[in-house]
Amino acid sequence: MSQLTVDIDLVRKYNVAGPRYTSYPPATKFSESTRWPQLAEELIANNREARDLSLYFHVPFCESLCWYCGCNTVITKDHGQSRIYLDHLEMQMKQMNALLHPAREVVQLHFGGGTPTFLEPNEILGLGHKIYSMFNISPRLEAGVEIDPRRLTRQHISALRTIGFNRASIGVQDFDPVVQKAVHRIQPFEMTQIAIDWIREAGFKSLNIDLIYGLPHQDVASFERTIDQVLTLNPDRIALFSYAHVPWLKHSQRALEKYLPTAEQKLKIFKMAVEKLTANDNYVYIGMDHFAKPKDSLALAQRTRRLHRNFQGYSTHGGADIYAFGVSGISQTENAYWQYEKELPRFYSELEAGRAPVSKGYIVSEDDRIRRETIMRIMCDLSLNFGQIADKFGIDFATYFARELEALAPMEKDGLIRFTSFGFEVTSTGRLLIRNIAMSFDAYYNTESEKRFSRTI
Repeated sequence: MSQLTVDIDLVRKYNVAGPRYTSYPPATKFSESTRWPQLAEELIANNREARDLSLYFHVPFCESLCWYCGCNTVITKDHGQSRIYLDHLEMQMKQMNALLHPAREVVQLHFGGGTPTFLEPNEILGLGHKIYSMFNISPRLEAGVEIDPRRLTRQHISALRTIGFNRASIGVQDFDPVVQKAVHRIQPFEMTQIAIDWIREAGFKSLNIDLIYGLPHQDVASFERTIDQVLTLNPDRIALFSYAHVPWLKHSQRALEKYLPTAEQKLKIFKMAVEKLTANDNYVYIGMDHFAKPKDSLALAQRTRRLHRNFQGYSTHGGADIYAFGVSGISQTENAYWQYEKELPRFYSELEAGRAPVSKGYIVSEDDRIRRETIMRIMCDLSLNFGQIADKFGIDFATYFARELEALAPMEKDGLIRFTSFGFEVTSTGRLLIRNIAMSFDAYYNTESEKRFSRTI
């Protein structure tokens, strides 16, 4: 695919707040009234067949707080806390293991956080051993881990590789030392280079680098220097996230307000980054912040319409249920979502009492299923086949979505979509605004709810 061109005027017009659609409905619709035994019944039903599994483990600990961060973290230098946490993860795995269909295969594994490499190498090996002893791990396992190069050792990488990890994601955000100081994350280029060398020497087959635009002191020239440095590292994938400024939720972000780029500057940074990354077929813009090399499995899956999206972002494993473990983790099956307690004391006490530490959940309706499939196909295929949705759910698409199709008219006029004989295609311009197109089919989205989401750019 050729280089994308960013029309700032058009992006400005559509730059509103909206969901990221790692699920539908979004997690903001989960309810504390949906807990056990309702969810337990869904789990039992979900294990009547040997469906593929994706396991997510949330490790919340970080030694220091990055002031831009919106994740669920526990800031501590006490590494003794990880032992207590791992003991409770084992309790939680045993709870889930008792419900599992014995033939279910784990095809995907992910360690996120926080900082998964807060764990010591021997703790990583121990957790891996417990996972392998309780679950049926597929020989085709895709295992990804989020890595912070600070305080990382070669032994961490060796331990991760020993237990099957083959994909790594490194948080960089920005290499500019002024920006790093402002966000309280000092991570020189050389430190990141060493971590990447270790990852590649260990035999990981894929490397992703995370970047954030819209951080304090950033401008087009400074962030272009960061992009140039990232390109020398030659990652397989790049995630280019928009900084979400939500100081009413994350109080640490208040320290950044004085130095943030203006909305106009942020759009110009975005334009430069997208156009530079997609120049000369360096990377394909998958959508929703993600770029991949043309021969990467994500790009190949998108071209063959096998791409999927879930709480871990874009994925090549369609049909796999996500079972999460750890504080704040979110699980997903065909019919339900549930999230675990966000605070460690409550998470621990529920497990110690023999209860599943679920804080809230959601049971999916038939309308949710229809809209979820519609939104996910737009997000993943960059097109929508009306007949396929109609056949799958037994509906008349034009009648069911009459209001939504009418709402697409301005987007067609602005060149975001192109109607075809089978439905519509998303244009190269529309790729950048894929969330806005998907929002047209969201029955829950309104101007009041949008206050809870980040902006689309």
